[in-house]
Amino acid sequence: MPIVVLQHADSDGIGRLGPILRDQGHALDVRRLDLSPVQGGKPVPPDYDNVSAVVSLGGPMNVGDAGVPWMDAELAYLKGAHERGLPVIGICLGAQLIAKALGGEVGPMESAPGEFGFTEVSVTVPGQTETMMAGIAWSSRQWQAHGQEVKKLPEGAALLASSRACKVQAFKLGMRTYGFQYHFESDRADIDSFLADPWSRQLMEKLGLSAGDVARQADEHYPLFERLGNRLCGNIAQYLFPPVSRLRG
Repeated sequence: MPIVVLQHADSDGIGRLGPILRDQGHALDVRRLDLSPVQGGKPVPPDYDNVSAVVSLGGPMNVGDAGVPWMDAELAYLKGAHERGLPVIGICLGAQLIAKALGGEVGPMESAPGEFGFTEVSVTVPGQTETMMAGIAWSSRQWQAHGQEVKKLPEGAALLASSRACKVQAFKLGMRTYGFQYHFESDRADIDSFLADPWSRQLMEKLGLSAGDVARQADEHYPLFERLGNRLCGNIAQYLFPPVSRLRG
């Protein structure tokens, strides 16, 4: 059974997570919600038949934006996947969509115009004993690109990681639903692509950053970021998708 991947923009692909999941025997059903069928887009699935998990990726749009035709459908789909006990992973916008779908609140960041670049993320005490965070440094520089944040977690959610400017960097709800504000899935090519994106340039300007500033951050912090990203992707593949689920697929 495939993992449904909900993609919202060219700049926000599944990155390093895709090959790791495929190496573990998983098929991916990537759906470009932002594209028309003529452009190769596919809508949110109509049901959960033969779906083993759902991954919601990032994107330049915001939760609650008007004129985004697929957003309500995705919110409903994420809620249904969680209620059915399917593994659900959200990254950046995807994490915010999960939080909103399950009763949390999302809005513009207040402490800063946003986070962009390699910012320090600290694992919380609950995160330090969370299986999904096994082998993740308790403090590390993680790649960020966002102007909104989860302002209130859904009831019952556990906060797993925070940064100075953004309290909710990672969370868990129930047994198999996780959200990550930071882009652990991005490789260096993905980061370089972000730097060339008009949305990114606008946010960097607000923060007083240049593409060269962020590139220098990447030169310094990418090696550890890459190792931790691979570890987290491996944890997701190993702990959220047990071998029996692959054999059944």
